This record gives sequence, structure tokens and C-alpha cells, in this order.
Amino acid sequence: MAQNTGLPAVRKVGAMAPFRWLAGGWQDVMKVPGPCLVYGAAMSLASIGFTWAFIASNAAFWVLALTCGFVFIAPMLAMGLYEAGRLLETGEKPTLVRMLFLRHAVRQDVVYLGLALLMIYLLWGRIAQLVYGLSTYQYHRTVKAFITFALTDSEGQTMAIANILTGGIIAFFTYAIVVITAPMLLEPETNVFAATVTSFTAVAQNFVPMLIWAFLIVALLVSTIPTGFLSLTIIFPWLGLASWRAYRDLVVR
Repeated sequence: MAQNTGLPAVRKVGAMAPFRWLAGGWQDVMKVPGPCLVYGAAMSLASIGFTWAFIASNAAFWVLALTCGFVFIAPMLAMGLYEAGRLLETGEKPTLVRMLFLRHAVRQDVVYLGLALLMIYLLWGRIAQLVYGLSTYQYHRTVKAFITFALTDSEGQTMAIANILTGGIIAFFTYAIVVITAPMLLEPETNVFAATVTSFTAVAQNFVPMLIWAFLIVALLVSTIPTGFLSLTIIFPWLGLASWRAYRDLVVR
């Protein structure tokens, strides 16, 4: 593949590979806990701030819609963690400064990927809003009222199912675009188009393990909601470093 198209070759991995990536990612977090936890705490505080801002403005619907949509842009927010994984791989020790100021991430290809993810994120929000608007004539101003509507009202249950189905399709498509692309763009010789094709190829050739990896990512991110996003301090850097290991395991440099 690499000789004919200029694209890197993609390895096939087993179904247990995602658990190996998680184990390796956790080991990496333990090697540099300070910078990783500060990075994760920043994500946690930002999530808490946005959530309370929406609640305070009575935008209950957007709290849930944007929380679910967080998985669309999370890979871009983890670029500093991919850099930490790269540095650990080369025997260097990551610092918070090097994780925050990425020389290779300041280029057009990263901007293109970020804009694409932002457009998908906004599209998901509009679709969720449209489904909500078609489901009821009422406006639920508080999170409690909205959750009660979604769980106990037949129209709310229909809305929830429709949003889960549409959101799931959009989310998996986005996942296929970005799961390899985001960490791969730290390689200075890579462009966004080659990285995107490689990402799709990796998902297509390893559908079962990549489906398991997607489920684990979503499950761990959702598990932070009951803690008010406080556990994102640990979960986010763990997933970021594990994602770098996934990229290095799947793609032949």
C-alpha cells in the first residue's frame, strides 16, 4: 500500500488490542502523572464551567446535547496528550509546556481537521434540536424537567431513541475520520487527507477491535457524568495516551 499510494500501511490487530492500549496508556499516565493530571483537570474544569453556564441560562436541552457531542471534538483536545505519548516513546520526559505548545500542531492540516469536527459537532446539535422540536410543543427549562420528559413521556422516549440512532451514526462516522487522523497529524510529513484515508482504512480493516475501542472510549467518557465531570481529570489523559498507543499499533510509520 505504501509503495503504490504513498499512504502508510495499516496493521491488523486482535479484538483484545483495545484493552492492551488502555493498559499501556495507564502505564504512561503513571510515568508523568503531574502534567497529565493538570491537563485532565483543565478539561474537567472547562466541562463543569460550560455545564453550569447552560444550566444557569436555563438551556437544559443543550447541556445534554453538547455533553453527548463532546466525543466529536475530544480527539482534537487531546493533541497535547498524543505529544506526551510520542515523547515517552522516544525516551524523553513530557512537560506541561511541551504538551500545550505543539509546534507540529500549528499548521493548516490541523486547522482543517478541527473545522471539519466543529462543523459535524454543530450539525449534530442542530439535528438534536430539530428532533426535540418535532417531539413536543413544550419547552423544558431545567435539566430535571428535560430528563423526566425523556424517560417518562412517550414522546420523550421517541425523541431519545431518535437522537441515539442519529447521534450514533454521526458519532461513528466522525470516529472513523479522526481516531487515527488526530495523532497522525503530529507527524510533520503527514497531511490531513492522507491521515483521514489511513484512519478510515484502519477502522475498515480492524472493524471489530475498533468497534470495541469506540465503545470503551464512550463508556469511559460517559462514566464521568455522574461525578460532575471531575473524574475527567484522570479519564481524559488516560484515553489520550491510550489513543496514541492505538495509532502506533495500527499504523506502520
